[in-house]
Amino acid sequence: MSLVKPFDKLPTLNAATILLVGTDESQQQQLAEAILKEKKTFKINIHVATSLPLPAERDHIRPRIDLIAFMINMQSKHSLRNVEASLSHMDANFFLGKVCFLITGVGRMNHCSVEMNAVRKLGNLYSSPVLFCELDSEGIRAATAQRLLRMLQICAGHMPGVSALFFSSLMKSSIDE
Repeated sequence: MSLVKPFDKLPTLNAATILLVGTDESQQQQLAEAILKEKKTFKINIHVATSLPLPAERDHIRPRIDLIAFMINMQSKHSLRNVEASLSHMDANFFLGKVCFLITGVGRMNHCSVEMNAVRKLGNLYSSPVLFCELDSEGIRAATAQRLLRMLQICAGHMPGVSALFFSSLMKSSIDE
């Protein structure tokens, strides 16, 4: 097993790679399909994993990962613990704008087993944006896909004049300060 590093491989021209990490494979699949349906000007690679680290034997064929979206389901403490355990298998440079936390199941707050404060603390601790969504709704899933696609475009360097670190600082909440 190996540490996931953001700059260990050269970027691919007009291509970007997103890694979706989470325990709910059906939601990962739905989100991946929604991202692929969106109009884009570059080739997109979507990889999914239930947790990190990624298998080392495939490192030589794995493309450079431009953005990692950790998916946390508010109805599953296992989901949060899985993401927390996965974070230790990442190079610290990924937290310079190439990570986001995607919080699902927020529409059913009466069934939550994960505290909202725990999720916010995770975002603050890793200086990464926290996006709340309900992937069961097709409209919100499409909006989330568009948002992730825009973030991916910036993280891959396809947006002139905007870096992932600059974008990440714009996404920080002023409420917490």
